This record gives sequence, structure tokens and C-alpha cells, in this order.
Amino acid sequence: MVYGQQIQFQTKGFSDIKNITDQVKDVVMSSEIDNGIVSISVIGSTASITTIEYEPNLVKDMQEQLEKLWPVKMGTRHGRTWGDDNGFSHLRASFLGASESFPVKDGKVILGTWQQIIVIDHDNSSRSRNVYVQVVGE
Repeated sequence: MVYGQQIQFQTKGFSDIKNITDQVKDVVMSSEIDNGIVSISVIGSTASITTIEYEPNLVKDMQEQLEKLWPVKMGTRHGRTWGDDNGFSHLRASFLGASESFPVKDGKVILGTWQQIIVIDHDNSSRSRNVYVQVVGE
């Protein structure tokens, strides 16, 4: 069986981090799939999906480290070509990745005690983000 659902939310950009763990769990519960896998994919090339302990200081640490690796003010050929100055956001998203998958057992997503699923919107403006959650199993 395959079940999918899109979730949508607002972000502030500039590596705004949103915890979507509860929404993913809700989709898995709605799927009525007991055992399988859940795949979470962010739509777009300037956002990423990963896991973290979603705790305010660690969220800030993540944002600070992303800024050290790919600063907002870094010049990119992309920014010069398109004039949108968001080359840094594409690089951040590419290195972190656009999707994650997790096992589903007994109708529940298997995550560690302090592990939450997050979306990071790296772009240089606020926007509405879409994430597609697909559950495959029986």
C-alpha cells in the first residue's frame, strides 16, 4: 500500500528551522500502514530535510555553523547570473539534502529519543514551503 500527503507551512528564510515531526507522525497514523517506510521530501532547491534534537540552543548552533560554511554574503556565480543573491541557499540545501526516510513499525515512525525531523528553509526570503510525506508498506 502507498499513502501520501502534502504538508505546508510558512518560513522566515535564512535557515529558519521548523520541526515537522508531529505532522509526519500524523501522516503515518492517517495512512493506516503498520510496517514499512516513510519518506519525507521538501519541494524546492533551497530547503533541506534532516534530523536534530530540536532544542533552541542546538537550533541556533546549526544556524551559526551553516552561516560559517556558506555565508549569506558570499558571492556566487548563481547570484551574479540571476541577481537573486541566494546561491548560498542552494549550496546549503544541496549539502544537507532534500529528503529523509525512516522505518515504520507498528504504525509508528522509528526515531531516537531526542531525534526530530526538521525542515531548514535556506532561501533569502520568507515563503510557503511544501513537504511531501509518503508512506509505503502494509
